[in-house]
Amino acid sequence: MSNARVVEDLHLVNLSKRFGDVAAVDDLTLTIPAGSFFALLGPSGCGKTTTLRMVAGLEDPTEGSILVGDRDISGLRAYKRPVNTVFQSYALFPHLDIFENVAFGLRRRGIKDVKGPVDDMLNLVELGPMARRKPTQLSGGQQQRVAVARALINEPDVLLLDEPLGALDLKLRRQMQIELKRIQTEVGTTFVHVTHDQEEAMTMADTVAVMNEGRIEQMGEPSEIYELPRTMFVARFLGQSNLFAGEQVGATADSIQVRSHDQIFTVPASRNNASGSAVIVGVRPEKMTVIDAGDDVPGGHEQVPGVVTDVSYTGVSTQYLVRMPWGQEIIVFEQNTVVGDRCSVGDPVVVHWAPDHAFGLDGTGIPAAEVETSGEV
Repeated sequence: MSNARVVEDLHLVNLSKRFGDVAAVDDLTLTIPAGSFFALLGPSGCGKTTTLRMVAGLEDPTEGSILVGDRDISGLRAYKRPVNTVFQSYALFPHLDIFENVAFGLRRRGIKDVKGPVDDMLNLVELGPMARRKPTQLSGGQQQRVAVARALINEPDVLLLDEPLGALDLKLRRQMQIELKRIQTEVGTTFVHVTHDQEEAMTMADTVAVMNEGRIEQMGEPSEIYELPRTMFVARFLGQSNLFAGEQVGATADSIQVRSHDQIFTVPASRNNASGSAVIVGVRPEKMTVIDAGDDVPGGHEQVPGVVTDVSYTGVSTQYLVRMPWGQEIIVFEQNTVVGDRCSVGDPVVVHWAPDHAFGLDGTGIPAAEVETSGEV
């Protein structure tokens, strides 16, 4: 495949899909840059797969349009669109060997000399020596790469990936994340990847769009969205967050002060997305540290006393649940840098963090009980 061909942006313009009274996709407008690895991330039922199916031509939009460059493809049949899709099931032809599976699209278009392009594509996905094997003789990860090769050989402007790694075990899934990113970088095709797996989206994508109830909640680079979520949904869905409901009681040029449960927390003004006085203070679990009660807290750090209610050792880190004086349980991740140096259930501790790691969310109309429940959205 030649990298010299022109790949154009994918535009979704006021795209909606309703099933009866339910808006699965609700007035979605976004541009996916040509040649990027783009992830649509969200929970089941958020509209991400419906969006992908509309781009693929497998669902008709209720309203709106889909363009590749300045060409409106909304009315084209699926097979006439410059788009190919890789599904979780791979959908390989079991009676054909790997070579013929990849050659299928070329042969259907009447291309006689398929050997060169097919060999190149199999080498790209590192399956050249297996060209004459049947799909059943390959591992799940190898079958996945065949499905990608079969889709890419048609030189689509956009490759749609619908939960493509969901059937693989954890180790293979991580390996395939790296492989897919390598392939995308090499061919320069726009990849649009639909997933509910946060780690998968952040590992592979240049840009992540977090979807909720048919709309984009936040879009940007993975590090940007993770470090500075703009809504409570994003803060909880992309990773985990400790959230404290409060009221703004002061401000300087650089920060705001928020009262929550008789504590005063500081949030940098540049990291505050609250529009009014109701502020939700958020801190990621790995930004917090647990120390024994009575130990010194670094100067300038926020600190809250608590009692350890659960300890989970995960190898790389230890996860603590710590009950605050007002009853809320917060989560703290600590890297296991010292062997055996862990708190135990029932220990009185102090949790501390640097104010620069806090972020502020809009708490208008959100009950404190809803904010301060642990667990993901």
